[in-house]
Amino acid sequence: MQTDDFWKIIDRVHAGNPDDMDAKCEALGAELRKLSEPDLRSFIEHFDDANARAYDWKLWGAAYLIHGGCSDDAFSDFRATLISMGRKFYERALADPDSLADVDYDEDSAFYEGYQYVKNDVAQERLGEIPKRSKPHPARPSGVSWEEDDLPALLPRLSRKFE
Repeated sequence: MQTDDFWKIIDRVHAGNPDDMDAKCEALGAELRKLSEPDLRSFIEHFDDANARAYDWKLWGAAYLIHGGCSDDAFSDFRATLISMGRKFYERALADPDSLADVDYDEDSAFYEGYQYVKNDVAQERLGEIPKRSKPHPARPSGVSWEEDDLPALLPRLSRKFE
């Protein structure tokens, strides 16, 4: 499975369930159950790569503003939810986290816990295990760390929207 194939699945699932994360999880599970074992393993690797790529300080700042604080677990949920929104949404958020100010969602919809577990549930069911990552998850977020007082300058639009 190539990166484009991974995103086609994510985009298709999102298009069919844009406003219902529970339904989106069910649809993703159904899509993953159709994959061959090698493609399922590849999908998981692509998902984990996308998750690791989004492990970024500036994006964490955006999540912090949207949620009024953001633990490591909440940031994990936030990154998985970004992935669930499709490639364009995800890429735009990574390129410009302040662009998330254009999104009208309540804070809970940005921090859905569960989407990231679907791949593991299907892997456990189909493979009898959750495949190990070929690359470790980054120990620290990429980019420059921030203090709360830095966020208005770093993410001005989000800061105004969620002040």
